[in-house]
Amino acid sequence: MGSCVYVAVRPAGGEARRIGQNLIQALAEPMVGRAGLSRDDTGRPRVEGLAVSVSYSEHQVAVAVGYDGPLGIDLEEVRPREFRALAQRWFGQRELDWMAEQPDELTGFLQLWTAKEAVGKALGTGLNDGGLQREMPLGGGPVEAAPGLAVTYLSCPNAVLALAAPADVTIEYMSIDHGNCPPGVTGA
Repeated sequence: MGSCVYVAVRPAGGEARRIGQNLIQALAEPMVGRAGLSRDDTGRPRVEGLAVSVSYSEHQVAVAVGYDGPLGIDLEEVRPREFRALAQRWFGQRELDWMAEQPDELTGFLQLWTAKEAVGKALGTGLNDGGLQREMPLGGGPVEAAPGLAVTYLSCPNAVLALAAPADVTIEYMSIDHGNCPPGVTGA
């Protein structure tokens, strides 16, 4: 069994960036002492000695921190939106078929989209270099295009939350100010 990745989600309010920084520091400090938070050339958060990822939505912030990387996290709120044209453009036929079979097609779309975003963050490429066309595991699991990496979906109210992390990590998940998220789950 690998090491542990700590994930936290919190309402964003009007200060999402500050809340994200505070969450990263709160998770990182027990692991490395005083956590010096900086940004790399692309603007991604960085804490020396740790893998870190952050995602912002309109109402929530999600962060992931662990000793072992790569790590990527993405959060999308479930709200009405046009998604079929995006899916047709960027998803493979297998992904489109799976999405259409889901009880809620929008949630299926968001699962695939957040997985693509999370994997892109973990690989350090974002959605560039074919990231949107990279096929994702249906319903989570090992990422064929990125050996050793797995996607795990974490339950969160009114949102789809995907974590891309080494396949053998344990995930400790906490939702601050959300009483109905699970206190902990085990990775893929």
